[in-house]
Amino acid sequence: MQAAKARTTAPTHAWAARLVVAGIVLAALNLRPAITSLGALLEEVRDGLGMSGSVAGLLTSVPPLCFALFGATAPRLARRFGPAAVLCAGMGAVAAGLLIRPYAGSAAGFLAATALALMGIAVSNVLMPVVVKRWFPEKVGPMTGLYSMALATGTSLAAAATVPMTDALGGGWRAGLAVWGALAVAAVLPWLPLVRDRGTAPAPVHAPVHPGGERDRRAPLRLTRSRTAWALAVFFGLQATGAYVTMGWMAQIFRDAGVPAGTAGLLLAVTMVMGVPLAFVIPRLATRLPHQGPIALALGVCGLAGYAGLYVAPVAGAWVWALLLGVSNCAFPLALTMVGMRASSGPGVAQLSAFAQSTGYLISIPGPLLVGVLYQHSGGWGLPIALMAGLMVPQMAVGFLAGRNRTVEDEAATR
Repeated sequence: MQAAKARTTAPTHAWAARLVVAGIVLAALNLRPAITSLGALLEEVRDGLGMSGSVAGLLTSVPPLCFALFGATAPRLARRFGPAAVLCAGMGAVAAGLLIRPYAGSAAGFLAATALALMGIAVSNVLMPVVVKRWFPEKVGPMTGLYSMALATGTSLAAAATVPMTDALGGGWRAGLAVWGALAVAAVLPWLPLVRDRGTAPAPVHAPVHPGGERDRRAPLRLTRSRTAWALAVFFGLQATGAYVTMGWMAQIFRDAGVPAGTAGLLLAVTMVMGVPLAFVIPRLATRLPHQGPIALALGVCGLAGYAGLYVAPVAGAWVWALLLGVSNCAFPLALTMVGMRASSGPGVAQLSAFAQSTGYLISIPGPLLVGVLYQHSGGWGLPIALMAGLMVPQMAVGFLAGRNRTVEDEAATR
């Protein structure tokens, strides 16, 4: 009887695992087009809605704000409804926001619909490491690499294809932005059969110990006591600052330097597409090293070189700077991998993911807005580029600290 049960359970689990893989890939493809498609058409959107440079800077700050505010709710929602149900709802919110925002009719409506899409992205951002830890606990590196690669593919695809698709659809920026809602609709489908899955990750290994000797498997970690958690949160925030400035403003930097709009979109796509191969390689490499700090330092050096080139010769070396900044932006999959490595249990990963991402995105909020203000008031890109290069130094420092071989459960228990 037990053998028969095993025979029926194994195929069911394999079928569900394949659905989860498909859901992870499709969800990851939708985690950035809402942002990079807008970056490619930011000038047209500004003209169409009458946005100033400061308001456009606010628009580029909306993603980290939403990620910080709504990402923190993801673990609680996942405990109540299950990660699959929350991811399904998140992709539905992304689809609705992307389909509504081009036709909202005002800057305020555009911001509100963008925020709806970003709410869905926020909870999905936090829950992706949780789903990987739950379904593939022995393959955290490869699966993190897979969805990081899919995320980079969606990011670069939106950057490269938005302008050509807009031209093919008649030249209206509204249709060029709305078309990405179809991809988000497709991402809802694999999660629908899994919405009743309320399963949680395996029980924690380093849960707090009570005087009686039993481990409390539900007690939340006090991550504010962990230096590693703080280092990872700051690292996440600084790399997010660079990523969202790049996605929101880099095409405009090249256009202001005299690069045609289509070429500027391709340059942004080159920056984003670097994450496709590296997002698969870096997590696998990181899981094989006892200390991930050297990877954070190498990525930071590439970022410094890219910003220096963008300041000195934005047109002459445009493709080189785009490549270097693309390599630097791969600090994101490194951060995600370290989230899975710095906690020893599924619940620990959920808490650390929410803490690092929510705190990190709060840290990143002023960056894109400040870039827009500096650009408007200085009349050029010198000061914004200098700011981004300066932030790369502390990013390298905290990345090195976050890469040390230790877990937040141990640090929270000993303080």
